[in-house]
Amino acid sequence: MIAAQRQFRHFCLTTLVCVLFAMLTHAAPVSPKDAGPRPLPFTGVNLAGGEFGDVHAGEPIVYGQKFIYPSATEFDYFASKGMNIIRLPFHWEVLQPEMNKPLAPTELARLQSVVQSANDHHLTVILDPHNYARYYGKVIGTSDVPAEAFADFWSRLSKNFQHNPRVWFGLMNEPHDMPTAQWLGAANAAIAAIRKTGAKNLILVPGNNWTGAHSWVGDGADANGTVMLGVKDPAKHYAFEVHQYLDSDSSGTHKEVVSQTIGLERLKTFTEWCRQHHVRAFLGEVAVAENSDGKAAIDNMLVDMEKNRDVWVGYTWWAAGPWWGDYMFSLEPKGGVDRAQMGYLQGHLQGVPIPPAL
Repeated sequence: MIAAQRQFRHFCLTTLVCVLFAMLTHAAPVSPKDAGPRPLPFTGVNLAGGEFGDVHAGEPIVYGQKFIYPSATEFDYFASKGMNIIRLPFHWEVLQPEMNKPLAPTELARLQSVVQSANDHHLTVILDPHNYARYYGKVIGTSDVPAEAFADFWSRLSKNFQHNPRVWFGLMNEPHDMPTAQWLGAANAAIAAIRKTGAKNLILVPGNNWTGAHSWVGDGADANGTVMLGVKDPAKHYAFEVHQYLDSDSSGTHKEVVSQTIGLERLKTFTEWCRQHHVRAFLGEVAVAENSDGKAAIDNMLVDMEKNRDVWVGYTWWAAGPWWGDYMFSLEPKGGVDRAQMGYLQGHLQGVPIPPAL
């Protein structure tokens, strides 16, 4: 009897793990009718600091003085809260001070160490060159910064993480003020370069216009919803990364949210667009300040995303990190005490280690 019970428990546990893995790796795609308000597969936070400080050609930017990466202590804290993914911003120029030249060995080693520490805490890492489609202030896809230079950067960087499925490649933070077709050309060049190395990692592709979900589907020929259908990934292993704030202009610069339902309203059209075109999405930035309307808005938004899990892979809150101080959106604990917004996210955090690949 005892042996039979053990065999039955083993069978149940094995079945559960296999089902979970199949769900997360798309072996059994989730349809809208099967969706429910349970945490999305990947839930976490931007751990900022690597993108701090101004960069100028020929001028060193010193680690620990101008920019910083999260520590193992921070990884431990956020993992303990139920997060399983972090978005890790950094400067392209810090890793590659000159276009089409080798990555800076010291800075690459520093980044690799941070990624390894995060992985040791069961955290997936999104590598995020936080450059707004610029390099030393010059726009990607121009004669100053050709798309080939952007592709060269990603070719060199991806080689160092191509065997690690717990690393995702976020192509670029918030491209803006450029033709969308120009950004698409640069994105496709980078994707091709990544895949040429043999890397199979998930790629997150942002759109133009600050990659806002609310403005993704537009009437003009330059709209993301029209142009970004031209993404070409030989591995077909990518998701669109969008950002969405809930203040009056979607900028994330105001404490007040428009309404308690504004989040799900601003995602609605984009979610439907993704479903129509059979693509997945990741919410790379979202946040509210501490207030009751913000709490309700975030809860309503995340519940709606969870119901639409055939589209949504997950999200990362903006932001946390050791140098944020009293920033209104910060999740960094203050004096050992959780921020109020951490409470807003409870119930929407995955909370368990998951299979290493999406």
